Amino acid sequence: MQTQHDKPVSERIFHAVLYELCAMILLVPLASLVMDTGLAHMGVLALMMSSVAMLFNMLFNALFERAERRWGLTRTVWVRSAHALLFEGGLVVMLVPLAAWWLAVSLWQAFLLDLGFFAFFLPYTYVFNLAYDRIRLRVMQRRHTARLRAEGVAGE
Repeated sequence: MQTQHDKPVSERIFHAVLYELCAMILLVPLASLVMDTGLAHMGVLALMMSSVAMLFNMLFNALFERAERRWGLTRTVWVRSAHALLFEGGLVVMLVPLAAWWLAVSLWQAFLLDLGFFAFFLPYTYVFNLAYDRIRLRVMQRRHTARLRAEGVAGE
């Protein structure tokens, strides 16, 4: 049976797209309201930021899982927390200049906005990945059980 570390590229893409889609559904209307910016304008920024974040998400998770294997880590609360902090910290470095440019604000203002995003994404990242891993485990167990049943029937 596959483990959490044996994800094919197609699943990594699915995970990243689902993560970003759920986040945008929650965050774009709220950010538009808080920033007093049009929903479409904030939506375009969210799409740009999401594209950067998705690519970073796939790369970061692949590297993080490699580190987990190398160091024999399991996904404890501390490991999940480190994952979320490192991921979000990397995004700050990449996304603050993008937000400053798009919203025509200073880097400081964009950084403050990004802190608001960070306040949203830190718990969101933790909860999303916890839920994803649990649902994935159930799906993999069901597939494994179905495969065993099919092999048992075929072997008789």
